Amino acid sequence: MKTQVREENGITILEPVGKIIGTSAAKFKQTISPLIDASNKPRILINFEGVDKMDSTGLGILIGAYVEATQKQGRIGIVNVDKNIKNLIVISKLVRHFEYFNTEEDALSALAD
Repeated sequence: MKTQVREENGITILEPVGKIIGTSAAKFKQTISPLIDASNKPRILINFEGVDKMDSTGLGILIGAYVEATQKQGRIGIVNVDKNIKNLIVISKLVRHFEYFNTEEDALSALAD
């Protein structure tokens, strides 16, 4: 699993590609945690377009990132979530914790506020 990181208008955009499961989930954590730590008020958008599978380990990484970011009054948005991952987030009742956007443009606009 690889994660491309870019910044646009003060928002850090992560674009993971592959599966966020097991050891690859740990790699994703190694990418996202330092980005949250480095910011006073992190604003992060995770674009799931290239992710085809996520398990409970990946979900745990997302929850940890959410907790870290909100402790710093930050926000995490998600976009381009496929049906299976969205179902996992809904079934685990975590949907209320993440800001879901239909497009990257919508997310960047909302997270910029």
